Amino acid sequence: MNVTAWDCSAEVSWCSVKHMEIRYSGYSSYKTEYHVVWITKYRRRVLKPGVASFLYKTLFHTIRSMPGVEILQLNIQINHIHMVIIISPKYAVSDVIGTLKGKSASILRRAFKWLSKVYYKENIVWSNGYFVSTVGIDEDKIMRYVEFQQRQDSGQTRFDL
Repeated sequence: MNVTAWDCSAEVSWCSVKHMEIRYSGYSSYKTEYHVVWITKYRRRVLKPGVASFLYKTLFHTIRSMPGVEILQLNIQINHIHMVIIISPKYAVSDVIGTLKGKSASILRRAFKWLSKVYYKENIVWSNGYFVSTVGIDEDKIMRYVEFQQRQDSGQTRFDL
């Protein structure tokens, strides 16, 4: 992991990494960070502190099976989740989010039997959709980088991204 320090809350409902770097894999380098939000079905307020703590551990355990995926920041609210996540270019964002939502829903329903009473007609926890946006280098820096690529390649100009 290419990070320098973790900063976690006492409630373990959020955690963040203070230093983010460019990642390398095989023949590529990338800085693909995403802000992702998803909600509970019907916005039910089921992510109480005990559930949130369990879910926190579950999400971090789930990404272990996906090399190149890292959760940089996680904030679990009573009816939704915010996270900043690095997803390697070898994965589709929708596949990673689908895996996180699917596995966590199954694990939560097994661990907390009362969820079957909250969602009695359906075997679900999460709403169908999610929000995702990219996080990263600002547009001005990218434009300058592309504009002066020739000089940078010849070693005349250096930009710190």
